[in-house]
Amino acid sequence: MQLVIGVRFKAAGKIYYFDPGNIKLDLFDKVIVETARGIEYGEVVVEPRMVSEEEIITPLKSVIRKATAKDDIKYRENKKKELEALITCEEKVEKHGLAMKLVDVELTFDNSKLIFYFTANGRIDFRELVKDLAAVFKTRIELRQIGVRDEAKMLGGLGPCGLTLCCNTFMGDFHPVSIKMAKEQSLSLNPAKISGLCGRLMCCLNYEQDYYEEISKIMPRVASDVITPEGRATVLDVNKLKQLVRVKLTLEDGAVDIREYALDQIKALDNRSVSQNDNNDPLVDDPEIASLLDD
Repeated sequence: MQLVIGVRFKAAGKIYYFDPGNIKLDLFDKVIVETARGIEYGEVVVEPRMVSEEEIITPLKSVIRKATAKDDIKYRENKKKELEALITCEEKVEKHGLAMKLVDVELTFDNSKLIFYFTANGRIDFRELVKDLAAVFKTRIELRQIGVRDEAKMLGGLGPCGLTLCCNTFMGDFHPVSIKMAKEQSLSLNPAKISGLCGRLMCCLNYEQDYYEEISKIMPRVASDVITPEGRATVLDVNKLKQLVRVKLTLEDGAVDIREYALDQIKALDNRSVSQNDNNDPLVDDPEIASLLDD
């Protein structure tokens, strides 16, 4: 077991473990640490705790010091420099006529490296741009091409729910989402309704997926036969959230009726779940649907 603290370097960023050593640290304290790209200023988001060796990426680096008032001032100054660097880089991009969109810029705490993040439809030859930027800022320059999900995470915005994007608020990492999740949750397969600001499938499709997978194992399949208190019936629809089953049954007088029962009131004659689908899903062949799956 190893004593560690969890540090974030940006809002909703990935959490990295560091060895606190003999430094007493509390939640939300600011710290100065050494990372693979230089000295960085971060915030403690996981209090000191013991973790197993399997959870640690070795070698585990140590906290240099708890941030001082001077460190806080320098951090704020670096943020102003980042904005100036972004404006300068945009001018250089326009000068070189490059088909790229700048998204964000990061300056390491020790000013040893400037990292520019951008999106583009293809590969970009930015060698001349890097030379110009290095001549202006007199430091190491790095340009990183990112995807549309990362762009949304950096820029933020409001999702269809009216709340700030999850990826920009609390999600440290992206999790896989698929069209199958939307189908199992009985959502509209209209791309406009299941895609986020990034144009890809909404991350929140993953939040309730575990529940839907479990309930699908016990819910009867649509079009299958079940036994109800009034006799045999055919399933027309299922409500997985309320655990209700709507069926069509023939009454004793020969009349056909549509009724709804709680799951525990019926007995399924077919143990296959409504969520089962063929592996060859024709929906993936739809160009609009397929575009949501692209990285």
